[in-house]
Amino acid sequence: MNELEKNGSQYYKKIIVALVLGWVAIWIYRTILTPIYPQIQSSLGDVSQSQIGLIASVYFFAYTGMQIPAGALADKFGQKAVLIPAFIGFAIGAVVLGTSSTIIQVYIGSLIAGLATGSYYESAYSLSAKHVPKDKKTFANAIISSGSAVGMVIGLIGSSVLVGGLNIEWNWMLYGTALIILGVTFVFFINIKSDKKAAVIENPENAEATSADIVTDQENDVSLFSSKHITVYFTYFAVCYGYYMIVTWLPSFLVAEKGFAQSDVGYVSALVAVAGIPGALIFARLIDRRQQDRLKYILMLLIVAAIMIGLTVYSPAPWVLYIALIIYGLMGKLAIDPVLITYVSDSVPEHKTAKALGLFNFFGMASSVVAPWLTGYIGDVTGSQVLAFYIGSILLIAAAVFFFFVIYLRSGKESHA
Repeated sequence: MNELEKNGSQYYKKIIVALVLGWVAIWIYRTILTPIYPQIQSSLGDVSQSQIGLIASVYFFAYTGMQIPAGALADKFGQKAVLIPAFIGFAIGAVVLGTSSTIIQVYIGSLIAGLATGSYYESAYSLSAKHVPKDKKTFANAIISSGSAVGMVIGLIGSSVLVGGLNIEWNWMLYGTALIILGVTFVFFINIKSDKKAAVIENPENAEATSADIVTDQENDVSLFSSKHITVYFTYFAVCYGYYMIVTWLPSFLVAEKGFAQSDVGYVSALVAVAGIPGALIFARLIDRRQQDRLKYILMLLIVAAIMIGLTVYSPAPWVLYIALIIYGLMGKLAIDPVLITYVSDSVPEHKTAKALGLFNFFGMASSVVAPWLTGYIGDVTGSQVLAFYIGSILLIAAAVFFFFVIYLRSGKESHA
């Protein structure tokens, strides 16, 4: 291995570490509030469940709205030029939310944080697509995505224990999160290179692929709205709907409808994240080695995730609930994510990767705008959130059906053509 290849190899590893920490920071922010909604309601005055649900919906509305423009910005100016100012804005949003005394100010803080973190996804995974060797891409994406599970565990358990158990004011959780965000921003600054052109040629294998892809794309304009891409977008919509519904409302659902103590719900909800890390890594390694079976694994994961969400609601005993959450963690969103991300990035030339990922995440995250509010609304109207959880299962089944007919069957015909 020559010096150039050695440096390129070390660089992609630094990128993976930095991007893992980015997801940790984002998911600490996303989950610290969910176990302590009752305290937030109490401190802000008379607010309804749907108003509390809007905290997450405002964040994800802004986050989703940034996906497409952020993809274009990352392709044009480079990932580092987008990530650094975005995370500084993210820290500001956390502080604004932490100083909130009204629900409107909470919404403003959530809006700022959503706009800032909306630039992360396409920058992160276009970096991995550009620099990680082809035979390690799915596994690398799984490692990067596992940062979200680590952040989720820290956020859920940390807020549940510190606020629910030790009676620490919820605002202090946001101040601590802002410090973590600034620390991650510094990691980006020292580990991610700003020169796009130099970064591209560091990995000779990827550089050759890039040149070939650009020529191919010029000859055959790759549509980001083909039937296959639209099906993948809907699939991710369904995957995200179930996941963000669970992340946002599962703690409250367990307290109100399953009889759990508030001090325990952080641990129970964290089962999804804890199980998600090995699940994502195992399936990613398996799919990197058996890429010909990638579509079969996606179908299987969608069906299992749908069943486990339904079983979470139906569970007649706590041990059934625990098993359902663990299996959902192993085979749900965190396992599906790296497979779909690699599928999308492989389907377009490199100079369109950030745009394609931005569109992919836009359609997926659109569900996260709807799910928190709709789940809260259903709880307000019916007195129970059971119907909302079943909607999550139905969407996943629908996604599996569309994926089977539009992508899986067609891929079989194309391979035999």
